[in-house]
Amino acid sequence: MADKLLRMGAVGEEDAVLAFKAIGAVAVPANTADEVASALHRLSRDGIPIIFITEAAARMAPEAVARYDQMMETAVIPIPGIRGSDGYGAQRVRDNVIKAIGADILQYNN
Repeated sequence: MADKLLRMGAVGEEDAVLAFKAIGAVAVPANTADEVASALHRLSRDGIPIIFITEAAARMAPEAVARYDQMMETAVIPIPGIRGSDGYGAQRVRDNVIKAIGADILQYNN
């Protein structure tokens, strides 16, 4: 059971997700919205509890990512891709903090 909890997956551009394969994660390259949705579904169905997804892939298939927002069994975590961060992951964290506590404690002061 403990081994199952340590399983991870990664979805997104091939160059970004193959690095996860080196640490034992299930890496699924995806270049289209359909490939992203299919990869997320397959990893979740296979019992992978933590799925890292590149920000570019998450932006391609927002409905597929949103499907897992309320699922306790699967956490989909956006990460920067090979071109760096575009702010998508940080915005999702901010949105979840606001949803959880009702205030934007991560507000940037420019």
